[in-house]
Amino acid sequence: MGRSRDLAKRFLELHRKGEPLLLANVWDAGSARLLESLDYCALATTSSGHAGTLGRLDGGVTRDVVLGHCREIVAATRLPVSADLENGFAEDAEGVAEAVRLAGETGLAGCSIEDYSGGASARIYPLDEAVARVRAAVTAAHANLILTARAENHIRGVDDLGDTIERLQAYEEAGADVVYAPGLADLGEIRRIVEAVDVPVNVLCRPGGPMVSELASVGVARISVGGGFYFAALGALASAAREWRERGTHEFWKEASVGRQAGQQAFD
Repeated sequence: MGRSRDLAKRFLELHRKGEPLLLANVWDAGSARLLESLDYCALATTSSGHAGTLGRLDGGVTRDVVLGHCREIVAATRLPVSADLENGFAEDAEGVAEAVRLAGETGLAGCSIEDYSGGASARIYPLDEAVARVRAAVTAAHANLILTARAENHIRGVDDLGDTIERLQAYEEAGADVVYAPGLADLGEIRRIVEAVDVPVNVLCRPGGPMVSELASVGVARISVGGGFYFAALGALASAAREWRERGTHEFWKEASVGRQAGQQAFD
């Protein structure tokens, strides 16, 4: 647990308002090692990217498989790693606490819990229930994990900034170390989030959204890409495969050679 606490402390120290940590999301040991070789300071898993490697959609992976995945990522790098634990793979606070407790045994430096159920029920938890889940997660993290609490409104079609701010403030009060409202792309709204809480704020990098320098200017402390890097890699694969099958050419080797060189340097 000593190493985990050291990594957690190091991870939290990287969160500086106005000097955002670029938290690179990885989907396997190879991508973790590659991004470490490119001088990233911390990594995070991506639930959509991990699911994709298994031929599944986001939300289609069980808790135990995710925990095994976390162990593989942690073993591949010396960097702090934070895990996307979705809704804690549980409807009740006790189940959330158990997921966080088990995550703490994998060597992670942090994890996130969201207030959206997913699955057949597909609902955003009422505020009191969501806060109870965050509080349980914070207790289970017990200084070994930096706990990020996510308000899912804007990525789930609920455009209610007031409710989002109320939720993030409540999650901070419940003990969350970092708060996160994925889906926001308006710089003014992001500024309001940052000003409404005292803990670091994570922002999801999105198409058409603010650049790193703009997010830094309003005090954002962390920026992540979610499944962005994974889907960029998948897009490159699809493009190369179409070129070869439909045109019979292999211009894709130009970019493939760049990737091969990067891999050789990272995996050596």
